[in-house]
Amino acid sequence: MADHRIVSVERPSQSDNCSELHRQRDSHVSSSTFEFVEHEGTAEILTPESIEFLVGLHQLFEPRRRELLEQRTRRQSYFDGGGRPSLVDKGDGDAPGDRMVPPAPKDLRDRRFEITGPVDRKMIINALNSGAKVFMADFEDSTAPTWGNIVDGQINVRDAARRTITFEAGAASTS
Repeated sequence: MADHRIVSVERPSQSDNCSELHRQRDSHVSSSTFEFVEHEGTAEILTPESIEFLVGLHQLFEPRRRELLEQRTRRQSYFDGGGRPSLVDKGDGDAPGDRMVPPAPKDLRDRRFEITGPVDRKMIINALNSGAKVFMADFEDSTAPTWGNIVDGQINVRDAARRTITFEAGAASTS
């Protein structure tokens, strides 16, 4: 059974690598708590530095996240009351039908040989050996988003990026 562990991270000094992130945070926050369930491999992915970074992101974006959730609730009430969605006019004078996005980068234009899949070791190895030009690691739809699966998936993606990923099942071995 996994242990529930609470990690408390003190606010770092302004001399850290993330000093710009820390300068943007509210000055009244002196420490934060980050909670997670201990899982084999957690320490490999959630190093003290990465936890500090996550706490910093949380402190920086939490007020805006809450504001956006409140806006979403109000907007949903509007829809629930019969309101209809509309295109927001940004005041640039363009008609809604005239809006364009820039072309996709060259590397993303040929999507004929792309594969998306779960982040377990065997599936990542199979995808990388498939001949596809692109592999998209799917941490949402094709992976049950349990804490263990997310931590294992991060380890697997890291190992694949380092070209050290292997898989052994019984007598079969893959890399």
